[in-house]
Amino acid sequence: MKKRNGFTLVEILIVVVILGILAAIVIPQFSDASEQANLSSLTSNLQTVRSQIQLYKIQHNGALPGAGTADFTAALTGVTSIAGATVAVGTSGAVGPYLQAIPKNPYVTGADAATVVEGVVAPTIDGKGWYFNTSTGAFNANDTAAHAAY
Repeated sequence: MKKRNGFTLVEILIVVVILGILAAIVIPQFSDASEQANLSSLTSNLQTVRSQIQLYKIQHNGALPGAGTADFTAALTGVTSIAGATVAVGTSGAVGPYLQAIPKNPYVTGADAATVVEGVVAPTIDGKGWYFNTSTGAFNANDTAAHAAY
């Protein structure tokens, strides 16, 4: 009898089934890693902005960003006077900038991921990245059901 080289159809099917089972186990772990990366980025961004808000308050006699003539974004990314007005770089007594740019919310897509909505009561901010409460100084991520605690 002549010996044949190669694999039978049954052997190939067994290998394909085993690879399918392994893929079904591994792929969900990668999607979980992506979610963890987004959550870590969100937490880090919030911590950074919140610390810079506190620094702004200290340097502006307890006033919150946006309380002067500059809005929240301009107050944190620009140079301001102690009164909170946007001034030129090098102006005597000027402080800032506190951030190079407002970070993007990793859970919001599009151009508005770095947009900050300001107000006393949380407005509808669908599609916007952040909310800043001008009364309490709270800075939070877009109030989605999954991330409302942040």
